[in-house]
Amino acid sequence: MRMNFFHVVSIVAGLSAASVSAEPKHGIAMYGEPQLPPDFVSLPYANPDAPKGGGIVQGEVGSFDSLNPHILKGSVPWQLRFLAHESLMGRSYDEPFTLYGVLAESVEVPEDRSWVEFTLRAEARFSDGAPVTVEDVIWSYETLGTVGHPRYHGSWKKVASAEQVGERTVRFTFNTEDDELPLILGLRPILKKAQWEGRDFAESGIDIIPISSAPYVISDFDPGRYVVLTRNPDYWGADVPFMQGRANLDEIRMEFFADGTAMFEAFKGGLLNTMRETNVQKWDTQYAFPAVERGDVLKSIIPHERPSGIRGLVMNTRREMFQDWRVREALITAFNFEFINTTINGAPQPRIASYFSNSILGMSEGPAEGRVREFLEPFADALYPGALDGYALPEGDGTERNRANLRAALALMEEAGWTLQDGVLKNAAGMTFGFDILLQSGATETQQIVDLYASALERLGAVVTVTTTDSAQFKERTNAFDFDMTWYWRGLSLSPGNEQMLYWGSEAAETEGSRNWMGVKSPAVEAMVNQMLNSASRDDFLSATRALDRVLTSGRYVIPIWHSPIARLAHVKELRYPSTLPMYGDWIGFQPDVWWFEE
Repeated sequence: MRMNFFHVVSIVAGLSAASVSAEPKHGIAMYGEPQLPPDFVSLPYANPDAPKGGGIVQGEVGSFDSLNPHILKGSVPWQLRFLAHESLMGRSYDEPFTLYGVLAESVEVPEDRSWVEFTLRAEARFSDGAPVTVEDVIWSYETLGTVGHPRYHGSWKKVASAEQVGERTVRFTFNTEDDELPLILGLRPILKKAQWEGRDFAESGIDIIPISSAPYVISDFDPGRYVVLTRNPDYWGADVPFMQGRANLDEIRMEFFADGTAMFEAFKGGLLNTMRETNVQKWDTQYAFPAVERGDVLKSIIPHERPSGIRGLVMNTRREMFQDWRVREALITAFNFEFINTTINGAPQPRIASYFSNSILGMSEGPAEGRVREFLEPFADALYPGALDGYALPEGDGTERNRANLRAALALMEEAGWTLQDGVLKNAAGMTFGFDILLQSGATETQQIVDLYASALERLGAVVTVTTTDSAQFKERTNAFDFDMTWYWRGLSLSPGNEQMLYWGSEAAETEGSRNWMGVKSPAVEAMVNQMLNSASRDDFLSATRALDRVLTSGRYVIPIWHSPIARLAHVKELRYPSTLPMYGDWIGFQPDVWWFEE
């Protein structure tokens, strides 16, 4: 195709304008500018004067058979993804959608964010002393985006090219309009290319300890029992502002237990020196053992402003029985939340009202208004009841029988074609309404919740079985969506973005290993996520997220339980944390990241 002179000049002028508008910066924000200046000393919730030394011993329920957190295969200690690996940029958990340089000394984007450039710090090194190169960066992105965990694939498909444009500078050019892509790419883990030559990255497990540039290296492990991370005394980034007051502990040890009871006993006995407690009743009644009474173990309350996320029992809509929203609403109505909440927690805890509840991103009560309604109206015919007019979870009477709600649930089941016949729900063809609830062994509280729920379902006329598997089998089955109903938890942040497609997108619903366990396939969901990603203003971003919250909540995919606007951490008195807390509270990047050990 031939272009005239004026067309060529126009293209060149456009490229020049984009180049002029771009300049290297120390950080990047989704909207506006980063709060911290180029010469910042440390993150506001880190103590740059914290001493180095000591260690933390944490407990986990379950097991592991891999040390590579970047692939689908195997079960990996979840902390390794964050503690044993480093990225070009690092997230500030006191600012939604804001990153600062770690491996990268600067980031550069044009106004239209059609590409991003990262310039590596000259001093950046892997733990074996080898320099981190642009070649390592490009190899890491391509490998993760093709044979790594599916969570990396979506953004890589939006990269038109990755090229070295300077001695230490890499440029990623995009083929899709997506303002979040520069931030997403800034958070990709960087691996050493030479380590994987002649090896199958996607099939690795405990046979290879991935080399990274992070301040911690895996120094010891016993599959299924423990993993030890040791602080690298020669860590290259000790003087980087983002790292000041972080990685203070010499050792991080993760011990694995068959169940929560064994883990708590290990904490009481001194094997563990920190414990995160989610059971309110247990916190109030069982943390009075001698070490607490002596003051050797402290009970700390950490508030937060992040979304509740969604936690509870998820229904797999790939199963025919769960495809009718009335059936899902009936099962939510039959869940005796008020009674279960009091029985498990003693002091009742607030219920998760929506996926983004407890935050500015959560949907409002009543009908959708303003921009939220504008975004949803084009999908009105495909939305479930309540998305536009308002949806709230059913409330029970607090008694064990919960008669009114069971009657309402039965009426919904009858509308969906299931009637009570000789005490059992059946359809016109004589098929019994029944399903299996898949649980992971050792999850004591979850088992208690399901036991109470199963009793209510039996009174409803449903035939329910409960299957318990070990952590490896649980992961294998949930990766393959091989369940009817199971326990589900998806934490959500104050900076939702592309990962929402991995959680609720149609492609993810058909991709094994994705987080779309419920099998959501909704054009409205994808439109709201796209609107979030391409909002021109913060107000539009908030409206799009609140609209997404309405679509997901009214979809009735999960039977939600409670959440807590605080975290409860018990720990030995020598383990300390800064007095300034991040708005995310006890989240990734808090413990053990900014904690220290002081006699």
